[in-house]
Order: sequence, then C-alpha cells, then structure tokens
Amino acid sequence: QPFLLVLGTRFSDIELREEEGIPTEEFLESCYAIVPVLDKLGPTVFAPVKMDFVGNIKKINQKFITNKEEFDTLQKIVLHEVNAGVAQVRNSATEALLWLKRGLKFLKGFLTEVKNGEKNIQTAL
Repeated sequence: QPFLLVLGTRFSDIELREEEGIPTEEFLESCYAIVPVLDKLGPTVFAPVKMDFVGNIKKINQKFITNKEEFDTLQKIVLHEVNAGVAQVRNSATEALLWLKRGLKFLKGFLTEVKNGEKNIQTAL
C-alpha cells in the first residue's frame, strides 16, 4: 500500500534498552511519522483521531523536554509521575501514553481490516 511509504522512523526500528525500556525520543518520532498516514486515510473521518493522537504526543514530548536525560525512556517518565503522585492527573504524560497506546491499537485494528479486504471505511472502523 503506497501511502505507508510516508512513514519515517518505524516502531520496529526502535531498539529497546536493556532494563531501561523504550527510548522516548525514538518512540515519539515513530508516532509523529503516523500523522501523515491519518491524513491520507481520510482527513475528515480521521480528524478527531489525528487531533487526539497529536495532542497525546505533545503531552509526552512536553514532559520529555523538561529533562531529556532523566526522561530518556517512557518507563522513566511513568515511574517519575507515579512516584510524584501525578500519573493519574488529567493531562499527565502517563495518561497521554495510555491514550496514545489505545489510539495505536485502534489504528492497527483498522489497518488490519483494510488489509484483509474490507472496502467500507465505516465497517473497518
């Protein structure tokens, strides 16, 4: 499928760090690379998904840029917020990560339906 060629950093290219987890910067780059795909899939239908997606990426990035060394993995961000008692606060990076993961699962499910031959977008959704 030609539209997938717009992807930059791929999730499968991310190298997990022993004991430390998923590198924040590479993960966010992979997420940003999906945004143009949402436009190609349907700028109107996917507008709310895109807005949600980008908003959650930005929330995680805002946390990351406050201390790139300390927050170099997603796990370190979550542990920091859990220890600070803010992980469940609205707009926390932890909450954003949870919703971003849900968005990625939704998108994967949708693309799987399309790949398996579903022509009707509403049905695939």
